[in-house]
Amino acid sequence: MFSILRHYQPKCKQMKKIVFVNGFIGGLIVAAMLVITTGIYHASGNFDGGMLIGYASMLIAFSLIFVGIKSYRDKYNDGIISFGKAFQIGLYITLIASSIYVITWLIDYYYFIPDFGEKYAEQMLSKLRADGASETELMAKAKELASFSAMYKNPFFNALMTYMEILPVGLLVTLISSFILKRKVKPVV
Repeated sequence: MFSILRHYQPKCKQMKKIVFVNGFIGGLIVAAMLVITTGIYHASGNFDGGMLIGYASMLIAFSLIFVGIKSYRDKYNDGIISFGKAFQIGLYITLIASSIYVITWLIDYYYFIPDFGEKYAEQMLSKLRADGASETELMAKAKELASFSAMYKNPFFNALMTYMEILPVGLLVTLISSFILKRKVKPVV
């Protein structure tokens, strides 16, 4: 029994190292892009393109999920990995990177751009006006945006909404990577 535990322990250590390194680097990538793009778009008052750049940076950061799973499979698990183990590694990387993203957003929002919601609402209403929305539609949208902005001031709601931005992307990349990289038999060399 002790020989089994000795054999398993190094793999567990290596998995933790892979998860932390890839999760931390992925988190730094999305956090850096978040700060840069938010600063640029907030200063200009024009948020067009921000979502596209944000999700592209998430995909770049989450490419480390694939790297982490493949690294564990090939270097530490004799070229074999189950879908479940691959998914577990990807999930942990996703959670670490997503948490860094959320913490960065909360710091950025509450300390540097507390008027983000108001500026975003102004731009949304300006777009609706330019598209020919009626006054009734504009008032309804303004009320909706004001309500959301008030809820967004709550740190718990803010964090929850921010997790909802990034977690689905990480889970999708985890699912795809786990499916692609699973291998039940040792490769013939």
